[in-house]
Amino acid sequence: MGAKESLTGDGPAPEMHHYYSKFMRECPSGQLSLHEFKKLLDLQGLDPQGDMYIKRVFDIFDLNQDGFIDFLEFIAAINLVIRGKIDQKLKWYFKLYDADGNGCIDKKELLNIFTAIQAINGYTSTTPEEFTDMVFQKVDVNNDGQLTLEEFITGVEKDEGLMELITKTFDLSNVLKVIQSGRRHSI
Repeated sequence: MGAKESLTGDGPAPEMHHYYSKFMRECPSGQLSLHEFKKLLDLQGLDPQGDMYIKRVFDIFDLNQDGFIDFLEFIAAINLVIRGKIDQKLKWYFKLYDADGNGCIDKKELLNIFTAIQAINGYTSTTPEEFTDMVFQKVDVNNDGQLTLEEFITGVEKDEGLMELITKTFDLSNVLKVIQSGRRHSI
């Protein structure tokens, strides 16, 4: 089984060629740096919180942690956005929130990430503080002020409203649209 089959799960997809050409046109070296990633998505000049969020997204997509996103990492990221099952996406969100990588999310981490995301996508149905309090109230079953991966996934999957809010707030389809269209415009 080749790399394409293992990433898509259903054999080489026709859009892989499109993504490969797009990736190589935007990034002839085959290695997308954080600076190029921001440029591709027209996300330069963000405030420090926005920059922190984009760096976290980049670091999570950079699976081998070499400081670059190569084509296979790029496809894995797109595949997660398009075809990822909800528990895969929740694991990805958890990694995004867990800024210090200790395997738990505390209120400060969740608040920082949510504030940064709002700065980028402008989604403002709730304040970062309200969002953070609501997540912890619904998901932190042992009330220790931290969420484990298991608590997070179980809690979010059980609560349709929370699932919908997290899905809308952290929707990466805007990023995907920019990548697909090849146009550089604000998202």
